[in-house]
Amino acid sequence: MPDSVDAVVALLATEAYVCDRRLATALFLSLKLQRPLFLEGEPGVGKTELAKVLAQALNTALLRVQCYEGLDVAQTAYEWNVARQMIEIRLAEAVHETDRARLVKSLYSRDMLIERPLLAALTQPRSPVLLIDELDRADEPFDAFLLEVLAENQITIPELGTIRASAPPITVITSNRTREIHDALKRRCLYHWVDFPNLERELEIVRLKAPGAAERLREQVVGFVQRMRTLDLFKAPGVAETIDWTNALVALNAMRLDPQTVNDTLGVLLKYQDDIVKMQAGDVVKLLDELRARAVLD
Repeated sequence: MPDSVDAVVALLATEAYVCDRRLATALFLSLKLQRPLFLEGEPGVGKTELAKVLAQALNTALLRVQCYEGLDVAQTAYEWNVARQMIEIRLAEAVHETDRARLVKSLYSRDMLIERPLLAALTQPRSPVLLIDELDRADEPFDAFLLEVLAENQITIPELGTIRASAPPITVITSNRTREIHDALKRRCLYHWVDFPNLERELEIVRLKAPGAAERLREQVVGFVQRMRTLDLFKAPGVAETIDWTNALVALNAMRLDPQTVNDTLGVLLKYQDDIVKMQAGDVVKLLDELRARAVLD
């Protein structure tokens, strides 16, 4: 495990993840104190990517719970192997088994349990990275279920008992803030808001993730996207979109930004038609003129 904030920055850099010092500090404290790290922020700013990169950098398993409406315990923690239980019952009937207590015990033994990511995270021999992604998409009752896992590193199974972690997982929770997460859950975590990067850091990210682009094109792309985020858009483009757009322009052999190229590729940056229409109505030319005035465009 990294022994300092600088070591965290260096560790993530080995996997081409550019981490600012505030986020690195939050992650270092999460690792040091063995507390879950709760990350909120706009989509596409690198919250999920942080957990993936951390697992790779630490050479440990990544266990992911992708949240959505209707998520329950059977899909995230455990469920009983009903098919095997039915076979066990038929075998007992075939041999005229009369010891009901022994049969029930065998039906609800550890071997009959199917592990889902939350339970699997507690039974690994080495601390895995547990990613609970987009928690805000799950129903509120799921927040309450997570409390035992986050606070005690354990899960209680009524038919079997309590299973505790021998090696507590490194837990990262992400949220795009489409709903408020329960305060009781947040109190069990360290919190960090992941914001859009400044121009210099985003340019550094694009250099790493779009190595095929010319430096001049990278500067133009990042400058354009940074200014686009100041507009009144329904959904501003994230860093992921900046990277995708740069690679798309490279695929089109574009050497610089011009109105036609930008308008033709807006669907890489923006995911809502109203935002695309707004940009095409005049904002594209306006932003390009601003870049030209600052000598970013040729």
